[in-house]
Amino acid sequence: MGNETGMICVRVEPELKSQAEAVFSELGLSPTEAITLFYTQVTLHRGLPFAVGIPNAETIGAQRQARAGEGLTEYADLEDLKTKHD
Repeated sequence: MGNETGMICVRVEPELKSQAEAVFSELGLSPTEAITLFYTQVTLHRGLPFAVGIPNAETIGAQRQARAGEGLTEYADLEDLKTKHD
């Protein structure tokens, strides 16, 4: 690769942009470096470098329950969990 660069222009919601750039900063990356890293991984994987799928109805239902706090069991600690599941 030479020293030439290409320009990428995208529109992203301001809140998402801010949150992502905060994570990049914690990782010591600029937004340009993060996007370059993503493009590099896409090229190496010949696809997205993470799983992307549409959840089935059962998974969607479980996600809704978890968000609503339904059907969750709380344990005091790991020993409590082990005791109740032996």
